[in-house]
Amino acid sequence: MWKLKVAEGGSPWLRTTNNHVGREVWEFEPDLGSPEDRAEIEKFREHFTKHRLEQKHSADLLMRYQLSKENQGISILPQVKIHDNEVITEDSVATTLRRALSFYSTLQNHDGHWAGDYGGPMFLMPGMNSDGGWGLHIESHSTMFGTALSYVTLRLLGEGANDGDGAMEKGRKWILDHGSATAITSWGKMWLSVQ
Repeated sequence: MWKLKVAEGGSPWLRTTNNHVGREVWEFEPDLGSPEDRAEIEKFREHFTKHRLEQKHSADLLMRYQLSKENQGISILPQVKIHDNEVITEDSVATTLRRALSFYSTLQNHDGHWAGDYGGPMFLMPGMNSDGGWGLHIESHSTMFGTALSYVTLRLLGEGANDGDGAMEKGRKWILDHGSATAITSWGKMWLSVQ
């Protein structure tokens, strides 16, 4: 099971002046969690896999699940419903603010910061679109910049021309169908020359 480790160091190569506050690293530990925890995580994985082209972000479900287990003593107040033409009282405002504070307290890490997914820009977590290309960010349509750079990077990292369960063929086809890598933007040409 994946676990978000927060404010942890330990490597002789990693130095800190703030005791690693705000540092977030995901690590895989196969025997972590109860069978119920692993089943819940498997549901998240299956849902993401099934809907990855409609909802590309993970919605931080793994992190939220882990933090809800770590911050169990916090209860979230019931929602205040105010109908049309109803007077908003000081008590309803205070209850709503307390509800917001308790909700965000369940998502707070032990070192005091709030973690979050930063997987949008394609240089962090590229995901192939259904047309076989990659975009500039996770919600983007396919672009020559995203596709050519992702394809070349994967090849440099050791993926073969026919690897990836058809992904490499789809990427290459997208590039060729859209004018080849020569149609990449000028800054893309610069990056390709660096690679």
